[in-house]
Amino acid sequence: MTTGLRYVYAVCRPLGAPLQAQLTGVGGAPPALLQHHGLTAVVSTVPEADFAEEALKAHLEDLDWLAATARAHQGVIDALTTVTTPLPLRLATVFRDDSAVRMMIEAREADFLRALDRLEGRVEWGVKVFTEPPAAEAAAPADKPMSGRDYLRRRRADTRAHEEGLQAAEAFAQSLHERLCAHAEDCRLHPPQNAALSGARGANVLNAAYLVPRNRSEEFVELVDRTKDEASGLRVELTGPWAAYSFSGFSEESTREAGGGVTAGEAR
Repeated sequence: MTTGLRYVYAVCRPLGAPLQAQLTGVGGAPPALLQHHGLTAVVSTVPEADFAEEALKAHLEDLDWLAATARAHQGVIDALTTVTTPLPLRLATVFRDDSAVRMMIEAREADFLRALDRLEGRVEWGVKVFTEPPAAEAAAPADKPMSGRDYLRRRRADTRAHEEGLQAAEAFAQSLHERLCAHAEDCRLHPPQNAALSGARGANVLNAAYLVPRNRSEEFVELVDRTKDEASGLRVELTGPWAAYSFSGFSEESTREAGGGVTAGEAR
């Protein structure tokens, strides 16, 4: 007989209305609301065969499984963000049963309440800056082969131009980050994206998150859009609004000790 575990997406305050009837979560299961101590855990049931600790470790090496799970997880968080301020937990945070979820809430209750007070009415925006790869250079004419000296001279010039371009890109990214921080309540710098994993073109010179009041989001988006005209040879990407993943403190840390849960998730 297949047994189930409790998958926890987020913790929030009680909702004023039920979740969307058609909303599904990880594995196609509908999310439910587990109330405890004035807080709500958004949960669904997932098969132990897939989410017990050893099985989960194996699944996290399967990029297709991981991508599907992350999309389903994010879909629930996105739905919550339209109606409340959720505190997202790490991808694939699971507990043995509802009692273990309640133990986790009790152990972290004060932290959850402080975070909810701080993040109420705020959303996260992500901004990335990439260098645009140069167009492929034309090959030397076949009847005029390049000498070894000319080749080395060209290589040195290309290397110097690349380094100067990267320095200019990093200076623009730093200036942009400072301006955006001045229009946000908080900001976080994340490590540059790995191009091999993200598939993005060019070098990632800025990967940052900004905490912005929801009622000032339009102003923040307009500011980012204006800076795109300044970014010659660069690409500025804006994503959001998201739940405040980078500022809640709960999507990046384990809750295993708080309630006997099994946690994993480095993929968001």
